[in-house]
Amino acid sequence: MSDALRVLFGLHAVTARLRVDPTTVRELHVDAARHDARMKDLLRLAAERGVRVIASEARRLDALAGAEARHQGAVARVLPRSTPAFDDLLEALPPQPLLLLLDGIQDPRNLGAILRVADAMGVDAVIAPRDRAVGIGATVEKVASGAAESVRYVVVTNLARTIEALQARGVWCVAADGEGEADLFSASLQGPLAWVLGAEGAGLRRLTRERCDARVRIPMLGAVESVNVAVAAGICLFEARRQRACAAR
Repeated sequence: MSDALRVLFGLHAVTARLRVDPTTVRELHVDAARHDARMKDLLRLAAERGVRVIASEARRLDALAGAEARHQGAVARVLPRSTPAFDDLLEALPPQPLLLLLDGIQDPRNLGAILRVADAMGVDAVIAPRDRAVGIGATVEKVASGAAESVRYVVVTNLARTIEALQARGVWCVAADGEGEADLFSASLQGPLAWVLGAEGAGLRRLTRERCDARVRIPMLGAVESVNVAVAAGICLFEARRQRACAAR
């Protein structure tokens, strides 16, 4: 883990970090003028975790978080969290894993929204390449509203080889692709599964697409031709969970 401190802002994101990994929080700056219940809860949690709290003026918080950041009166200086190794993930996979692979997401708001959906749908891990991808940062954590702390996020060197390793463990790897042979509602998604989604605009890279076991399209029943990648992730993960729930009845 690098010792370089970075900024984390937003009540949900800061609260989640204090709950999950408080030793990485070096100091917490809060709005000295804010005294509502949510702020009191945050201050109570910080005191329980032994984190230094600094009451600051709004302009100081703006300077720390950035002029465009919606920090909600809470800005923490934190150490980056270590990410789990892919080999460790493989060894810890449950019998029926639900995974999400991201092929080069560039927009931090999209990644934050995807992590939030992944948390809601009980995804076992989100896997992304080290290069040509946005990675976890302050904006991602703010948009994720705590999910960046609760969802296992694994960084890999080569996504195509990662797919092959998952397939060797019996995980069915399905690409969400507008040109897919099958539509979402006819695809079987009940077994060990990894959804593979591409980047905004560019979609899946050729090698990633070719490594997948199947390509599935989301039926578009209205006037628009596509949906945002975070919306697509929610649709695909929900359908997988729906099928599993139906099979369990």
